Amino acid sequence: MATATEAELTGAFVPLGFRVAEKRQDTVDTWTLTLEPEAEGFAVEPGQFVMVHVWGIGEVPISVSGCPEHAGDPIVLTVRAVGAVSGAICDSDPGALLGLRGPCGNTWPIAEAAGGDVLVVAGGIGLAPLRPVIVHAAAHRADYGSAAVLYGARTPGDLLYTDQLEAWRETLAVDVTVDAADTSWKGKVGVVPRLVSTAEFRIDAVTAFVCGPEVMIHYTVEALRDLGVPDERIFQSLERDMRCGIGLCGHCQLGPTLICRDGPVYSQAEIGALMEVREL
Repeated sequence: MATATEAELTGAFVPLGFRVAEKRQDTVDTWTLTLEPEAEGFAVEPGQFVMVHVWGIGEVPISVSGCPEHAGDPIVLTVRAVGAVSGAICDSDPGALLGLRGPCGNTWPIAEAAGGDVLVVAGGIGLAPLRPVIVHAAAHRADYGSAAVLYGARTPGDLLYTDQLEAWRETLAVDVTVDAADTSWKGKVGVVPRLVSTAEFRIDAVTAFVCGPEVMIHYTVEALRDLGVPDERIFQSLERDMRCGIGLCGHCQLGPTLICRDGPVYSQAEIGALMEVREL
């Protein structure tokens, strides 16, 4: 049986120091931070998350929105301030020191989707963990057939990466909607699952990547299944009360699976039946 290396064990249990190099405010309560490792960091694959530690306050799981390919590369996190720890992360200015454990969890099957079509469906801050998938698909455009991004948020002010959305339109089909518009909004109004039926992709060759609020995931999956997309080709990233990030504490248990260890990415074939169980 393979054993973990000392570096892997250190990354899993002991926070490594990362300095805030850049900070950008995306919405009224969401910031994107670029972090550089103090010494050796770690590589991260699309879909994985890290445990972010603020000394004296605590730590929380955060999806990676910009993946370092090598151990010394910067890592990008997009964080919404919703509690004490995430608020402290968002308050961290350039030069501040944060601790990162990881990488944790499994990955989006973006490489396995090569040769077929790619459909990314995101709601709200769910675009953050899908950003590496979009970046990969845009950078390796010739590896895929059609490639579409469907993105929705509550209001125009809640949209993430507005400049990047425009840049992605150069190589990808990007469709954006909001639940409620203001007078400045000239785009579509409505929930993002309604865009699924308007996207162009091959039913028998598409891989769908979905992330957002659970209700949005539910109706997106329903729309994809109604069109005939197989459950094995619908992937979603789930979020539960993750505490340890390594499958020990049990807080993120969903039936027989621990989301921090076995997920957070699951196919509909793997997780669909569990998501139908009330109060599980």
